[in-house]
Amino acid sequence: MRPTVLAVLVALAFPVAAALATPPAPSDIPSYVTAAVNDPARKDDTANDDRRKVAELMAFSQVKPGQSVVDLIPGSGYFTRVFSGVVGPKGRVYAVWPNEYGKEAQSDVQASKALVANPHYANVGVLMVPAKEFKTPEKVDLVFTSQNYHDYPDKFMGNVDPVVFDKQVFDSLKPGGLFVVVDHVAEAGSGMRDTDTLHRIDPAIVKKQVESVGFVFDGESDVLRNPKDPHNIKVFDKSIRGHTDQFVYRFRKPG
Repeated sequence: MRPTVLAVLVALAFPVAAALATPPAPSDIPSYVTAAVNDPARKDDTANDDRRKVAELMAFSQVKPGQSVVDLIPGSGYFTRVFSGVVGPKGRVYAVWPNEYGKEAQSDVQASKALVANPHYANVGVLMVPAKEFKTPEKVDLVFTSQNYHDYPDKFMGNVDPVVFDKQVFDSLKPGGLFVVVDHVAEAGSGMRDTDTLHRIDPAIVKKQVESVGFVFDGESDVLRNPKDPHNIKVFDKSIRGHTDQFVYRFRKPG
């Protein structure tokens, strides 16, 4: 979704399964995820929790206390705030903005920097990086991106080769680290045809690209699937906005 090497770091103190994952029952969601979702500091976010399935996505992403996480192109910071609560004071969250994307989302970038200034989110930092040079200051446990993988090959991002980007993500992860991609589903067989027009991407091309750099497909979740989405209209169309059919893929770096 569009609202825009060492990076500038702002205020940072700091058995494989390819089967479709059954949405976790409430009892299967770790207590530290539940606590992070129920954090009173996110009271303004809670109206969207059921629609965005935040607890289920956190459980699927396997994020844990003490880990280092990248929230790539974090938008309003919705997921950043939950990641912060899950990883806790011994963990780190990097809100990563490609410079090119940041030019078109200046208010969101400022919101990320304001979040970092809040002592409640002292484990969060902001990274501004060139779109073609994804890099983290340390090896991380998880790179998570929601509704933005499809932006990388587009003109405004500099026509980034997604395979090159995927290799950079691979290199940023610890052995065994995870790359979780959430995005809007395009028509089957369409590849990257609709990335800049409908803001959608064919899940099959994402899987092919990510696996090509050494990742192992580790599973998918259907918590954001919507069979009523026709896949051939813009994600901003009022008939579907906020309720698009979205795939959720998890990839693991061997090790």
